Amino acid sequence: MSKELHVATMAKLFAEGRQPEVLFWVGCAGSFDDRAKKITKAFVKLMNRAQVSFAVLGTEESCTGDPAKRAGNEFLFQMQAVTNIEIMNGYGIKKVVTACPHCFNTLKNEYPGLGGHYEVVHHTQFLNQLLEEGRMTLEGGYFRGKRITYHDPCYLGRANSIYEAPRELIRKLDAELVEMKNCKKKGLCCGAGGAQMFKEPEKGEKDVNIERTEQAMETEPEIIAAACPFCNTMLTDGVKNKEREASVAVMDIAELIASAEDL
Repeated sequence: MSKELHVATMAKLFAEGRQPEVLFWVGCAGSFDDRAKKITKAFVKLMNRAQVSFAVLGTEESCTGDPAKRAGNEFLFQMQAVTNIEIMNGYGIKKVVTACPHCFNTLKNEYPGLGGHYEVVHHTQFLNQLLEEGRMTLEGGYFRGKRITYHDPCYLGRANSIYEAPRELIRKLDAELVEMKNCKKKGLCCGAGGAQMFKEPEKGEKDVNIERTEQAMETEPEIIAAACPFCNTMLTDGVKNKEREASVAVMDIAELIASAEDL
């Protein structure tokens, strides 16, 4: 992937005495999950197109520790976090962008207490900034008039009050943004947060992701837009449960922007 999409590692740039504009924190999902890898590639493609100087840690990147912390293992979280902080501080990292709200929240709000002080931005904020600065243009013709509903990831929305950047990007596609009854501050979790992604759900009347998918379906969308790899998985599973995968797509904001540019 690195050769095809022009991705430099921090180790290589550091050896050459160069410092990138931003470190792209890929995250575990973006690195290893087959579906999330497509989001990673879409975002990298857009950064290349905008001629952003960026690098990844590659094999030096480890889990931020978010799942361990949410599951109650504070000791493991701190071990993982301190390892990452030592590596990033060693490279003199100042700015970090990530497509995962879980990584975003942990790097932004929990790493400073352990000595990791960085400017951390979510990829929707970063893409919106690139467009506003004129470093990237967007022809949204392919999505013009398409009904798109947007799901607010918990760690992007309610935890960090980032609601407008992803919506602005959808509007720039000339799409019809239709809101679910639970959105923004009243958004509903996809069901994956708090390390729930990695365990079977407790017994109940209905899985959270099914409830959220039903709310999305009420808007009669052609596309459910997400901005988190975990949300993407849970909503995709929900759409499959409703046997609607042929008519409703689940896409990350970066994929929407990249698709609009490619077509």
